Amino acid sequence: MPATQPSRNLEELARLGSDVYRRRVQPLLRPEDEGKFVAVDVGTGDYEVDADDYAAVSRLLARIPGAEVWLERAGQPAACRIGCGR
Repeated sequence: MPATQPSRNLEELARLGSDVYRRRVQPLLRPEDEGKFVAVDVGTGDYEVDADDYAAVSRLLARIPGAEVWLERAGQPAACRIGCGR
């Protein structure tokens, strides 16, 4: 799949993605989605949920080619952790 030039800068994508997730997607998630990755198209609000981040993003892009994807993790403050936790 060819790469496309994003129409938004990273700060705007983060702001919009987080807002769409919080307002439109999060209320629709089920308890069994806790800890799963949620790939959101910031333009349409469509989303995919999967335990694997790549699978969620791939399915979303298959449905909406050129989607501007924002990735969240249901019930977590960040999609990924860096380093080790204590």
